[in-house]
Amino acid sequence: MNSLFIGRFQPFHLGHLDAIKQALAQTKGMLFISIGSTAENYLPTNPFTTGERIQMIKAALDEAKIAPSLYMIVPIPNINNYELWPNHVEQYLPPFEKLFTCSDIVAELFTNTNKTRKNSREIIRVKKNHKISSTIVRAAMLKNKPWEKLVPSSVQKLLKNWQAQARLKNIQE
Repeated sequence: MNSLFIGRFQPFHLGHLDAIKQALAQTKGMLFISIGSTAENYLPTNPFTTGERIQMIKAALDEAKIAPSLYMIVPIPNINNYELWPNHVEQYLPPFEKLFTCSDIVAELFTNTNKTRKNSREIIRVKKNHKISSTIVRAAMLKNKPWEKLVPSSVQKLLKNWQAQARLKNIQE
């Protein structure tokens, strides 16, 4: 049984890693890690490109020794219609039976879509073991506060190589 976990990963942090580990523990097939908002980058809430987010996810999962055969990273182009969004997501993925999410809106949208199907998907709320969000990481970077321990070390290295703090500050202006 394939599963799906969706995020923007702006940037990828320890909470994302924990959520993916939870999803993998309950997935018998492939876990599709879907990147949303792929058309947006160099913006205050979406500072990183799709390619950079793929690099962060891959580096973090490699660091965590998660076999690439267990997951597939799938970018999903934007659509500005929440009601149609779940069906839009499905167009880019092979069939999946479970959806793992931390997001109230994602859970609600897929729950509404389930109401119109014969075979509904199981929606599993991921337990938030870390009180981290990408917003918190970006805010810490902008305020020159410690952010490094909020992300896997491999992601920390990438963000430093990309001069992410300077980028975030430039984007805010």
